[in-house]
Amino acid sequence: MNAPAGHLPVLAKPVMDLLAPAPGQRVLDCTAGRGGHAELLARAVGPAGHVFLMDRDAANLAHATARAAATGTPVQGIHGSFAGCERAVTAPSAGSGAGLAVRPVDRVLADLGFASNQMDDPARGFSFQQDGPLDMRLDPSQGESAAELLARMPERDLADAIFRLGEDPFARRIARVIVDRRGSAPLRTTGQLASAVVSAYGPKARFSRMHPATRTFMALRIMVNDELGALAALLDAVARGARSAGVAGAAAGWLAPGARVAVISFHSLEDRMVKHAFAELERLGVARRITRKPVEADEAEIRLNPRSRSAKLRVIEVGAEIASGR
Repeated sequence: MNAPAGHLPVLAKPVMDLLAPAPGQRVLDCTAGRGGHAELLARAVGPAGHVFLMDRDAANLAHATARAAATGTPVQGIHGSFAGCERAVTAPSAGSGAGLAVRPVDRVLADLGFASNQMDDPARGFSFQQDGPLDMRLDPSQGESAAELLARMPERDLADAIFRLGEDPFARRIARVIVDRRGSAPLRTTGQLASAVVSAYGPKARFSRMHPATRTFMALRIMVNDELGALAALLDAVARGARSAGVAGAAAGWLAPGARVAVISFHSLEDRMVKHAFAELERLGVARRITRKPVEADEAEIRLNPRSRSAKLRVIEVGAEIASGR
């Protein structure tokens, strides 16, 4: 599989097998990234289909849109968070052509990871591997950077966030060191933050199985981009779409009856949210889970793409006939 800019789409085969996109369908990729999944989806639905791509990173969105459009399938790029996906695909511009009604989408994919080029670019501030500005915004054009967030957060709130989102047992000690250091000078670079975390670990840093700053960086990235809030909004939208698709005679929602929704998560909190949301929709009788347990990367994929190690894929299908087993 081609991997432009060093990017490999995670769980590509399971995604395509379980979503099973068909020619002529309308597909939404909520997190286009570098277009790995988008290109596969575009090829599957073909020129009679339509692909919507969303991403908060304008440069990656443009790249993914061009990559998917090169297949000959109609593609529409939408710059923004997938928290607004329902509104984006039901806007008048989402119709199939002038004067045609907006149709619901048949397949939805949300890969909650970040693109490799974002992690590898020191100017984006996601990684401590190279020193760079402490930014971490998925959309660099708006919002608060990680440096600005660290400058204002009270110590207790910072400690709680690092513990809850990063699951770091040294969270309180890390928050204490960060607050002490920012009292002398603001933390503005990834190197300064990593140094603070290593200092908080003390001698234990030498025996940590991962870099001591890993969990703190993850927690800050989640906070800066409100990733859990965006996921909650997406799952709420899926629930509304599932209810509309599952009620005979109901006004058309944004998800077509029989639509499939796939979410790839990389964090236990994300996976737990998806698991509970999908289970609840099944309990309500408006959907059924295609995956009872999350699908994970096999050893071959992990060797090729180590970042796939923590990926978990869950898929649901919506509609009254689907849920009732007819």
